Amino acid sequence: MSESASSGAVDETAVGSYFVANYPPFSVWSADAATSVATPALQSPPSNAALGMYLHIPFCRKRCHFCYFRVYTEKNAAEVQSYLDVVAREWELYAQHPAIADRPLDFIYFGGGTPSFLSVRQLKALIGRLEGVTPWDTAQEITFECEPGTLTEPKLASIRELGVTRLSLGIENFDDKILEVNGRAHRSPEIFRAYDFARSIGFPQINIDLIAGMLGETHDNWKACIDKTIELSPDSVTIYQMELPFNTTISSDILKGTGGFSNNVANWETKRQWVAEAFEALENAGYTVGSAYTAVKNPAHTKFVYRDRLWQGADLIGLGVASFGHVSGVHVQNIDSWGGYAEAVRQGQLPINRAYRPTDEERLIRELVLQLKLGTIRPSYFQNKYGVNVRTQFSEAWTSLNNDGYLARADDDLVELSREGLLRVDGLLPRFFLPEHTNIRYT
Repeated sequence: MSESASSGAVDETAVGSYFVANYPPFSVWSADAATSVATPALQSPPSNAALGMYLHIPFCRKRCHFCYFRVYTEKNAAEVQSYLDVVAREWELYAQHPAIADRPLDFIYFGGGTPSFLSVRQLKALIGRLEGVTPWDTAQEITFECEPGTLTEPKLASIRELGVTRLSLGIENFDDKILEVNGRAHRSPEIFRAYDFARSIGFPQINIDLIAGMLGETHDNWKACIDKTIELSPDSVTIYQMELPFNTTISSDILKGTGGFSNNVANWETKRQWVAEAFEALENAGYTVGSAYTAVKNPAHTKFVYRDRLWQGADLIGLGVASFGHVSGVHVQNIDSWGGYAEAVRQGQLPINRAYRPTDEERLIRELVLQLKLGTIRPSYFQNKYGVNVRTQFSEAWTSLNNDGYLARADDDLVELSREGLLRVDGLLPRFFLPEHTNIRYT
């Protein structure tokens, strides 16, 4: 992972990871640590950190050409149910460990894949079994990702009745041709039908996901997408800049030189320009930019508990194939194959495939780089939690950001990125990494 993709030059979008989701990089996590580090951590007394649950629902109608998650498109109803039974059993196993037992859940996130791929019956059965172990009434937020084409009015009504507080619609683009070129399963009529009904039944928060720089996207198309988003007036808008990790269909095509796609992904300068224009239009419509990716209509009301808790070091149990988590100071990831994952759980074993225990310094860096994605950090937070003055500890990184025009403010009360810094923040974060974690493969 390098900063070249975010330099001032006009860079093409090359194959490789750009988005920083965690620290240290996943490539330094190991299988040995799953036994030597993760297992003892789960036997330790519970921490005081908030506890969240992530459920990976890896089923989709189609695999998007830019998707890099573990997903399946050919599973039948019996196989889906078998997987859900294993997920529920995994949580039962976790709840038997001292680090997790009897702890209340602060937030819950259904991700994928496509959680809304599940039927109402499957959802109710899964949630009933999970709640039989740990009640969900303590959760401040329950987020549910949806693909618009999988939503019916009865399904949306059931999702709301099951307690979902934050509905996230993976729209990505409003143009049917762009959606088709990029392998998306839904089309624009399904977007508007799902959104209108979701709004009518009173979800506390509706988020819309967009992607800047998809295959075939143009400036006119992007402007039209932002106009339609503002017209819908969702509570929050999340915008990602298209990246090409190694395991996407587009990446494979590029690396093999097979020429399967006639359109290109927009370059980084174009993507930053488009996100900048989107943020400006959203601000003019009354939204507040709350991170490198999000704009919210009412910051006092619209929160993203999952993100904020994780970026402050919360514990997270990731359920499902290939899921990531963090518990008692240890990063963990599950087995990334369906068969291996299911077999481990059926044998009464937690399906942890690799793990890593970050040092205190690495934990500090993790929180620092993730919170920088919000656009601001407060040095006092790190001083109080870690006893470290981050302005002094990382003076070289701050100086370089300032010299490059990426800082708007830097004092003992607040450090704030400039808008240009915010738009390229993932490319700047490696400046804070330890030397051994720079210039290595991120995943």
